[in-house]
Amino acid sequence: MVTGVEPISTQVSALAAADPDAPAVTCDGRTLTRAELDASTNRLARTYAELGVGTGDYVSIAMPNSIAWVQSVLACWKLGAVPQPLSARLPDAEFTGILDLVPRALVVGRADPRGVVPSLPADFVPDAALSDAPLPEAVSPVWKSMTSGGSTGRPKLIEAGGDSRLPAAIGLPLGMADGDVNLLSVPLHHNTGFTTATAGLLMGHHLVVMPRFDPHDFLRLITEHRVTYLATVPTVMQRLLPVYRTDPDAYDLSSVRRFWHLAAPCPPVVKRAWIDILGPEVVWELYGGTELQALTFITGTQWLRHPGSVGVVVAGEMKVLDDDGVECPPGVVGEIYMRPAPGSRPTYRYVGSTAKSRDGWESLGDLGHYEDDGADRFFFLSDRRVDMFTVGGRNVYPAEVESALAEHPEILSCLVVGVPDDDLGQVPYALVEAASSLDEAAVLAFLHERLAGHKVPRAVEFVDRPLRDESGKARRSAVREEVIARRQARANR
Repeated sequence: MVTGVEPISTQVSALAAADPDAPAVTCDGRTLTRAELDASTNRLARTYAELGVGTGDYVSIAMPNSIAWVQSVLACWKLGAVPQPLSARLPDAEFTGILDLVPRALVVGRADPRGVVPSLPADFVPDAALSDAPLPEAVSPVWKSMTSGGSTGRPKLIEAGGDSRLPAAIGLPLGMADGDVNLLSVPLHHNTGFTTATAGLLMGHHLVVMPRFDPHDFLRLITEHRVTYLATVPTVMQRLLPVYRTDPDAYDLSSVRRFWHLAAPCPPVVKRAWIDILGPEVVWELYGGTELQALTFITGTQWLRHPGSVGVVVAGEMKVLDDDGVECPPGVVGEIYMRPAPGSRPTYRYVGSTAKSRDGWESLGDLGHYEDDGADRFFFLSDRRVDMFTVGGRNVYPAEVESALAEHPEILSCLVVGVPDDDLGQVPYALVEAASSLDEAAVLAFLHERLAGHKVPRAVEFVDRPLRDESGKARRSAVREEVIARRQARANR
């Protein structure tokens, strides 16, 4: 790909030369200036090169959010390598499954369980004798390679469709401005965090990285650093509300100019609460996959007119098809298919999987519908196809039940799955994390006021841990299997 744009690493170095003392990244009370970030990653890149990393080589980065994470990714780009972030918490079996997909030159943050690829620990510090002078310019043939599919047991890689000659202007459609203070509250190994951090680096942002999500710290960091821009997920939004509402005067959120949420459906009650707090012009939502075939945006103002919508298509194309591949009319739920604008280059490549497609249109497995409003077509999500189940022949979308549960002020997180039932085939089962002592009867009574009877869970299980990770993702299939196993064990006693 010839773009006329310099590689990410060259652009970051130019920003450092232009304003060396500007803060580049802050995490856990420590800050690196642009000059310090540039020099330290030159030295780190030389360490990687000594271990055999070169242009086009994969480097797997399995570290928690940290300054070292940012340094590791930037060092990869400086060598023309491909940064491939992974959760530091992956079990060895899943970690190995991902490593088996393509050869690696280096693993950073943990050892290769197979003992094949050289590794460096997360706390590695390069030899101070190594030069921190600029390196020869290099281009990574793939600027990122993300993982997906672990919850189904079939991990895959999603390689970006372009190389590291990425224009800084990628942040402009997202409302980024030069010099924003950018709060990163989600894991950087997730596409939301990775892409937001990259675009922020290119636009000279001060990245304020949370090592782990904590609602008090999130609100404190916005206040302390006068954060202007952030992208987060509905799980974070929901967990923030009880803390903010307890003492809203303790925090100043007035600096936030753009508040994005994405990566999972947002319960309407949670979305409306944040629109009330920040204003509809501040709260925006994005829908689309890491694959980037197409995207929708919706502003808070538009959402108030179309509650529950994920917005209008702003890149690529989308349509809704029934099971026979026939396009659905407005208001009818089907499977959402998307593609890049005709004539444009591919936006991604799978490694370890193939896309579900119909005549050049691809599906991420989401069900939804659209409504026309004049010239605009607003899309709405129902749920993932794999998550939907039927109760006596009637469709139940877990996301709808979870949205109703989220309306309860004492519920912090929840997850709904379908479990086998001799009479109805399947019935809903809810797992709930609550801020206070709730009982099953109270939760079910709350839901009966909001949902049709067949959608109300037959049982509620209370847990003392978050049910989604900091990326807003849930391993629903694994949770369902665990619930079924527990129920079976009880039945056999």
